[in-house]
Amino acid sequence: MKNFRYVPRGVCSRMIDIELEGDVIQSVRFQGGCSGNTQGIAALVRGMRVADAIGRLSGIRCGFKPTSCPDQLAMALKEALEQN
Repeated sequence: MKNFRYVPRGVCSRMIDIELEGDVIQSVRFQGGCSGNTQGIAALVRGMRVADAIGRLSGIRCGFKPTSCPDQLAMALKEALEQN
């Protein structure tokens, strides 16, 4: 099991903690952000392969912002892959 911490940029959440087992997401915890939305994202990606989550979440925007918490999670997962 590998743990990874990511500091998101351009969104309300302040930290994303990810637990991976191989290429499968075991858990995601957001600090800050819209609680219901970030809990929902975390529940939906649990058990998903990293590449599938990146494919689904990359490029999602929040209103007029160029990014979102799901997009930042995709960026965090990309960094986690690069570190493994």
